[in-house]
Amino acid sequence: MSDAAARTPHGGAVNDGPAHPDILVAAIALIRDRRVLMVTARGRDVWFMPGGKIDPGESEADAAAREAWEEVAVRLDPAALVPLFTVLIQAHGEPDGRLVRMAVFGAETADDPAASAEVSAVHWASSADEDRCPPAGVEVLRRLHAADLID
Repeated sequence: MSDAAARTPHGGAVNDGPAHPDILVAAIALIRDRRVLMVTARGRDVWFMPGGKIDPGESEADAAAREAWEEVAVRLDPAALVPLFTVLIQAHGEPDGRLVRMAVFGAETADDPAASAEVSAVHWASSADEDRCPPAGVEVLRRLHAADLID
């Protein structure tokens, strides 16, 4: 194909699809006393949902449970996680147009979450903490608040 064939009539390049694939992640929403568990990753200053990228061949629930163990030392049964919603929004710290697609699962445990090697601190957040969060965290807080699950 010639260079001219790969350009629009206005000289711009033809976009054959998304420039950046969505970042696929899974997270847990562990709620206690009308607050949701969030974490600060080492070397970061914003609060995130406990979660992370989904490994190849891994289900969303399996990824959420694995990440809960890795980040906050909470053992969860993937089969017991409750799908709440999926957030699709601009990814924090990524080029414009790069989206994060985060599957959020409700979780329950009697365990006390604790910071792991990947996490410097745990926090119990309410909707008043939006200013501490990247876009995906803000959206999660708004949805949990709208569902009357957190203050």
